[in-house]
Amino acid sequence: MKHILVPTDFSKTSEIAIDFAIHAAELLKAKITLLNSFEVAEGSYTDLMGVNREFTNDLINEAKIKLNDLRIGFMKKSEVDIQTAISVKPLADAINEVSEEGKVDLVIMGTLGATGLKTKLWGSHTSDVIGKTKIPVMAIPSDYKWKKPQNILLATRQFERNDEILDYLFEMTFLFSASVKTAVFTGNDQTAEVYVKHQQELQNYAEFLKNEYRDDTLSSVHLIGDSFEETLEDYISKNQVDLLTMITYQEGFWKSLFNPSLTKQMSFHTRIPLLVIPANFSK
Repeated sequence: MKHILVPTDFSKTSEIAIDFAIHAAELLKAKITLLNSFEVAEGSYTDLMGVNREFTNDLINEAKIKLNDLRIGFMKKSEVDIQTAISVKPLADAINEVSEEGKVDLVIMGTLGATGLKTKLWGSHTSDVIGKTKIPVMAIPSDYKWKKPQNILLATRQFERNDEILDYLFEMTFLFSASVKTAVFTGNDQTAEVYVKHQQELQNYAEFLKNEYRDDTLSSVHLIGDSFEETLEDYISKNQVDLLTMITYQEGFWKSLFNPSLTKQMSFHTRIPLLVIPANFSK
């Protein structure tokens, strides 16, 4: 794990994500690239007159100055190698482009944006990135203070055995000197047969991971309740979980997870960092 990409909109939230990334990079022995991206409105008339091009250049120059000031400020506090990048593409596209060019291993970003409007939450950008990138994304809560992850919870539904995904997670676990606990959820409205099936699969999965990664500290927990989100949130709050890890299979689920308009939205992701690894992840 050598390269961390941190998108920034120069907000307080993104600075918290940068601070987290720097602490993580010190432990992971990684370098950091700060990315600022913004979309430029296209118009045939303004393009013809050169106005749009001039405006874009002004925005780029302003972003360069802000990024450099940000870089210098954080480099005074750490010896981590920090680079900068600018893009005029949508955030998810910009991240994919920089990730491919720079062989990025992890994206770390905040969950709120600079606008402060509920309809413009940085979380919506985060969910968009999660749905479109092929590399792991770690979402950092807007009020989170750095703490080295010691207890990592892997919430699974598929009991993944993909080497690429698991190697990635356990490499991070090793570098953080952390322990992993796997969890599966069974709803109160599900049958006894489903409960027994989940329990057996969870036990088998835990044994598989212990043997595969020679980790005797690994443990498991079977979560039971009416709501997956509320049950998981309750467990996290009572068991000192530092990092929640999930595997993504479809974009729609994650859009709903970060959607602020839901009547009962998940709130645990605003309390601890959330690491999302795409199911199709490949190093």
